[in-house]
Amino acid sequence: QVRLVESGGGLVQAGGSLRLSCAASGRTFSSYAMGWFRRAPGKEREFVAKIIWSGGVTYYADSVKGRFTISRGDAENTVYLRMNSLKPEDTALYYCAAQRHGMRTYEYWGQGTQVTVSS
Repeated sequence: QVRLVESGGGLVQAGGSLRLSCAASGRTFSSYAMGWFRRAPGKEREFVAKIIWSGGVTYYADSVKGRFTISRGDAENTVYLRMNSLKPEDTALYYCAAQRHGMRTYEYWGQGTQVTVSS
């Protein structure tokens, strides 16, 4: 019943920008953090960014600080990831996920959207 659906991925040249969207449904997420992760072929899943739903506090991986911005959308239960100055190393399948307050793990996951950055 709970669904997280990512969109906005695609093919972009190095130095370009993309905005990913995550639409969450099936329950309220006011007590959650919403995060973005990515996974490249042959590599482990990597944390990218997250935002606390109530209050808007954000966290970023060092590899994306200054280039990526996570934000809440105007629509209910929507989160964005604006990616600027993209590099080929950013190529990966990007997932959104929801983390309940007080828990270490992420309870809900989307299926991912592909981002490919060409040199």
